[in-house]
Amino acid sequence: MKAIELLIRGIATGLIIAAPVGPVNVICVQRTIAKGWRSGLVSGLGSAVADTLYGAIAAFSITFVIRILIRGEFWIRLVGGALLIVIGAVYYFRRPQPIEKQVANSERREFVSTLVLTWTNPTTVLSFLVVLSAVGLDGNQTWYLTSVVVFGIFAGSMLWWTVLTGVVNHIRDRFSDRTMVWMNRAAGLAIGGFGIVMMLLSRSHR
Repeated sequence: MKAIELLIRGIATGLIIAAPVGPVNVICVQRTIAKGWRSGLVSGLGSAVADTLYGAIAAFSITFVIRILIRGEFWIRLVGGALLIVIGAVYYFRRPQPIEKQVANSERREFVSTLVLTWTNPTTVLSFLVVLSAVGLDGNQTWYLTSVVVFGIFAGSMLWWTVLTGVVNHIRDRFSDRTMVWMNRAAGLAIGGFGIVMMLLSRSHR
């Protein structure tokens, strides 16, 4: 019963961390509309893996890794912010092909892109520390029970991406080519905006 309870709390933690609107949410929605459910889900998987790694660091209280991430926060945010700005520019100026003629890029590339984007936010591990404490996970469990929590984090994150991309995929046929142009521009502005904010925040941690 203890393991089931911790699994549920881990799932809740994964949902809480993944659900807030961010660049990965925007990318997953855009890719689902343009290429279909599989593309969006693979992109979400990359973010879920990164969340799980950060969640494991927080759950197992690997303090030396946390310290390394905090010390390198300035450069990680700076590089991550610049990367988001570049990606935003690419999306903004992209000329979409008709939806039915979209050719999916390498799934490995889509997976890695969201993995890197999520990993370039080192404060995620601190968010996990806060959320894990809020849901009653104080890090005093055995390694086995802590592993159950970490698995729950992955399951919760993937649950979010499955639902999000599933809903978007259900309505993707309603988007015309003209709508996709504006979707790309909106996605580009949103992603680039997140990048600018991240770079500005890096200055406050210098």
